[in-house]
Amino acid sequence: MAMPVWVCMLRGVNLGPHNRIKMDALCRLCASLKLENPRTYVQSGNVIFRGREKNIRLLANTIQAAIAKTFGFRPDVVLRTVGEMRDTIAANPFAQRKDIEPGKLLVTFLAGEPGKDAADKIAGLKGYREELHLNGRELYIYFPDGVGRSKLPWSKVDTLVGVTGTARNWNTVRKLVEMAEEMAEKTGGA
Repeated sequence: MAMPVWVCMLRGVNLGPHNRIKMDALCRLCASLKLENPRTYVQSGNVIFRGREKNIRLLANTIQAAIAKTFGFRPDVVLRTVGEMRDTIAANPFAQRKDIEPGKLLVTFLAGEPGKDAADKIAGLKGYREELHLNGRELYIYFPDGVGRSKLPWSKVDTLVGVTGTARNWNTVRKLVEMAEEMAEKTGGA
């Protein structure tokens, strides 16, 4: 039976001088945890691997603890299967729109299920140009003026959702799915 392929996204790494992890060191750390064929993408803490563990919380906690022990800080760890990543692409609420620039569309992958009233709270954010859509454990945000010019208060969004998460732009999401699918095809199963 083939081991599942996991997409692991770390929150808040390599964003300035703190919480630095070199991607080759992250691969070595994953290999030391018996996670197979770890491959990283860009410097923001994305790693794809195969792992025997099927309990998402246990796997995330194991990776978190190993990072804390090795690098001295404990980033949030968000995990998705290949199928869940495919579902994220399929559920894109902006897919049919021609005016969407992929680099301005972010998906925040939440570490757990948001509260029951999170969607209503998000819908209540008024006065910002950004468009937000909560779908399960993913929050899609389109930044028409770019993320750097946004006035949207990120800390308020985190509070409204009630669950920590980490954001990736649409180009990165698509690349992570491509890499995960490739790994699943080469080694059998998803």
